[in-house]
Amino acid sequence: MRILYSVLIAGAVLALSGFAFIHSGIYNVTAMEEHSALGKWALHTTMKNSVEARGSELDVPSDLASEEMIRQGARGYDQLCVACHLKPGLEDTLLRQGLNPMPPSLTEAGRFDPAEQFWIIKNGIKMTGMPAWGVTHDDEDLWEITAFIQRLPSLSESEYTRLTQPEEGMQAKADDGHDHDHGNMDGMMGAGSSSQGESSHGAPGHHGEKEPKQATEPEADDHYADGHSH
Repeated sequence: MRILYSVLIAGAVLALSGFAFIHSGIYNVTAMEEHSALGKWALHTTMKNSVEARGSELDVPSDLASEEMIRQGARGYDQLCVACHLKPGLEDTLLRQGLNPMPPSLTEAGRFDPAEQFWIIKNGIKMTGMPAWGVTHDDEDLWEITAFIQRLPSLSESEYTRLTQPEEGMQAKADDGHDHDHGNMDGMMGAGSSSQGESSHGAPGHHGEKEPKQATEPEADDHYADGHSH
């Protein structure tokens, strides 16, 4: 019985210590300081195992490597993901610099397979700044972005530009009614290094003039302005 009492007392002390720690404000939640090595390991390992367990339950589309899937996903990635996860020629952004943990650069080969990557894009990751795009986008859109991310590490700057900004004739030919705006995060792109001429919000543009302020209201043809998915 003494052993049982000792275990109960130890458990109560630990619980009270944890409660006191939470309410003391001792731990600094600032994003300007790195996690400890132990904290970083615990968070990353928990996240990785959680994603793997849930990604294993998903069926990957058979046409994930098709050029059409990749082309459609390129536009979504360029509009939703670049501010955090970069693109060829872009080394940093305003938004990315302030996030802790810092989002991985998806221009480098990743550690997640397509199913796991899709799960992350759809569901997000708590307390990392990674949003759950499944709230505003349907699975078809998110699988297309997943398809593009698989191709991204092998793309040069010019290849990326051709996929995300097709020539006018090619765009008209490819427009099957599925193309749409996913959103606009250009305001978060400043202060990055890019050979493609990225500039910060309000900084001089190509002609020495300030770039126009981003509209606060979505354009009329923004398919996802009201959260509607198709």
